[in-house]
Amino acid sequence: MSEKILIIDDDLDTLRLVGLMLQRQGYQISAATNGQQGLDKAFEEDPDMILLDVMMPDMDGYEVTRRLRQNPSTMETPILMFTAKTQLDDKVIGFEVGANDYLTKPTHPSELQARVKALLSRASEKKGAAAPAKSENLGFVVGVLGARGGLGATTLAVNLAAGLHSRTKNEVIVAEMLPGRGTLALELGVASFKGLSDLLSVTKTSELTRDRVREALTHHASGMKMLLASDRPRDMHLINQTANYETVVSMLAGLARFVVLDLGAGLQPFSEKLISHCNEMMVVLEGVPNTIILARALIDDIAALGTNIKNIHAVLNNRMRSDTQLPTSQVQSKLGHEIVSTLTPAPELFMQATRIQSPAVLCQPESLTARQITKLVEFVTEREALPR
Repeated sequence: MSEKILIIDDDLDTLRLVGLMLQRQGYQISAATNGQQGLDKAFEEDPDMILLDVMMPDMDGYEVTRRLRQNPSTMETPILMFTAKTQLDDKVIGFEVGANDYLTKPTHPSELQARVKALLSRASEKKGAAAPAKSENLGFVVGVLGARGGLGATTLAVNLAAGLHSRTKNEVIVAEMLPGRGTLALELGVASFKGLSDLLSVTKTSELTRDRVREALTHHASGMKMLLASDRPRDMHLINQTANYETVVSMLAGLARFVVLDLGAGLQPFSEKLISHCNEMMVVLEGVPNTIILARALIDDIAALGTNIKNIHAVLNNRMRSDTQLPTSQVQSKLGHEIVSTLTPAPELFMQATRIQSPAVLCQPESLTARQITKLVEFVTEREALPR
């Protein structure tokens, strides 16, 4: 028996007595003395069960349970409320917020042991299905890569994220992944832009907790959340922190239904690592022969890294009105890969969007560009609905 039980209780005597008793039964014990500390430990340690007091000064057990059930990593973790509150209404509230069982203090050690054993037994019966279920609760991660620089990968990423939030009304995060080359803060009028650099600067990946990543996010008026890269060129050295990158993206996937990663242009060492964390990859190109060649090579390289070719999608972003731009049908033929979306030139719209500090898809919802992005949003939501 090696299940880990997290005990959250502000009463130190209870922590000691209950912890010692359960240790003697062969369980691993972790302890927290308040609600916030308990949440931090639950998200970091992924316990098999949580024994939770209700009456705590900073955050009561009901609120702790609500937050545990809102987080994909703990939404299925068994919770046994252990409290001196004996009223029926108190128990009803406990079950309504997501507790699996309710035990009143004081109780006989044998009853506590029996309740703990029963909860863990029911959880273990689902063990075979637990891992897939947990992965299904992770957000759907979309990586956006430009075949070369200057093709609007960042613009596509932020508009895709804004469109996904507008359509689903769920949590959506857009993350810039290039430190020192951030542009979203300036374009969207956001003051804070050090989120990514701060996370990549952490010396121990074990310190990159979900709460720390959550606190690094910036909220936009549109409703989406953003992990912003700085615009200071000297931060570019952080591009080599590949372990931090992987940990951050894993944490982001537990914080939102959709995560859109702006991976920049071409393949960097960090983006090679992050591709395996993406459910879908979007390769941005324009209708110019040389760029098509680069896009074809990029698609081949992404596939060589282990991504199913069916999960790699080409987006044609014609940013300028020019006779040199090839039509979609010719680009698709030369690319040898399906174009899932074509964005036609709309420089005036994007200038207006920058002026009012809003994603273009929200700036003029009835515009042709907004409809084209909405079509891509529908494509992504359809892909998300497929079995993973």
